[in-house]
Amino acid sequence: MIGIFLRRLASAVPILLIVSLMTFSLMHFIPGDPAVAIAGLSATPAQIAQLRHDLGLDQPFLTQLFTWYGGLFRGNLGRSILMGQPVTDVMLFRLPVSMALAAYALLITLLLGLLSGIFAALRQNSWVDQVAMVFAMIGISMPNFWLGLLMILLFAVQLGWLPTGGYIAFSESPWGWLRTSTMPALSLALLQVGLLARITRSTMLEVLRQDFIRTARAKGLPRRLVVVKHALANALIPITTVIGIIVSLLVSGSVVTESLFSIPGIGQLLTQAVLNRDYPLVQGGLLVVTALLVLVNVLVDVSYAVLDPRVRHGAR
Repeated sequence: MIGIFLRRLASAVPILLIVSLMTFSLMHFIPGDPAVAIAGLSATPAQIAQLRHDLGLDQPFLTQLFTWYGGLFRGNLGRSILMGQPVTDVMLFRLPVSMALAAYALLITLLLGLLSGIFAALRQNSWVDQVAMVFAMIGISMPNFWLGLLMILLFAVQLGWLPTGGYIAFSESPWGWLRTSTMPALSLALLQVGLLARITRSTMLEVLRQDFIRTARAKGLPRRLVVVKHALANALIPITTVIGIIVSLLVSGSVVTESLFSIPGIGQLLTQAVLNRDYPLVQGGLLVVTALLVLVNVLVDVSYAVLDPRVRHGAR
């Protein structure tokens, strides 16, 4: 199992290098000069030129690229132009916030998506099935920023149950963290619940029609055992694939959600960095996000080997 993990991890290194090259190139082709943004409108051309020199922006593109790669291989992602701090320190400060929010949203997605998909499959063509699939379609079709605005209007403005935004760390107050994270997590999760519910339903229906399920029922096994141990266990491989996609969608969707709810995570940080032409921060932030997504895909591949012995033996 460790060998499978290491091989998948090694194959992800070229992906990170390609993404870092694309990110570095695209940022330098975006119109705008970070030196002008930092110096302000009252700065003289001489001051702007000096600032560009201090930041290394007056060097040729390839020189900047090799300098950045040299720092990257030493574990140095550069220094944020906007914040004046090492990008690594900024990422480490913001990363736990985004990971906690994504984990909360993933937990909601798994609970609601799996349960609704399983119940819809067990009650095929019943009112339970139809209601679950209608809500699943609504969840898939609704943009997360629109859902977030509706939730703010209802739960914060009209009912006053939850704050409109902000963030309280779990270490400071678990109840405060729950109050400030519930709406952002729900706005992220409800969009993915529909996807997971539909995939779970279709996969469970396919498995429930298999001969080994009929054999298990003919032996007189309890229905709960047949559904959980036999049907759900064999449906987990395609469901696991969808869960990996959902985690990627949760991470990418956090950019809008964190900005909407004023959550000080990586998504909000990247938005500010792009608007202020903070090249090192954008490059480092996107590299960290890409590394997280690659790690998720590696873990999904390893989970195949755990769930299906055929994959494990075939990978050796």
